[in-house]
Amino acid sequence: DKLVAAGFGEGEEVRVLVDIPGFSLTHVWFKAGFPLPLHSHDADCLYYIVAGSLRLGTEDLGPRDSFFIPADVPYTYRPGPQGVEVLEIRQKGQFNFVNFAKGAPFWEKAATDTAALRESWKTAPRPPLNA
Repeated sequence: DKLVAAGFGEGEEVRVLVDIPGFSLTHVWFKAGFPLPLHSHDADCLYYIVAGSLRLGTEDLGPRDSFFIPADVPYTYRPGPQGVEVLEIRQKGQFNFVNFAKGAPFWEKAATDTAALRESWKTAPRPPLNA
């Protein structure tokens, strides 16, 4: 509740572009500093970075890079300093979101960071294609 009240929804923009039996395509824009929790889905997912950058584990990825996350594998990534826009390609139209972020410290920090970024998120420009 604290995270939502702090403005969590202002740090992301999610649009389902295609949702047909056996296939979905979603466009996601996570703004800089968005606290994406460690999570998994019950569907394989291929990600394609359209603009901006992200950090996945020890790898920095940018426009035209892609990565694959198998079903039921916990993961997270951190949007780069200008945010990141990705296409999510799944073999399912409907899939679950299993949250693995545990403990109050993660959620307290996420709420504090979100509150600090909320105003900048309101006017954040989309990341450049060549960032």
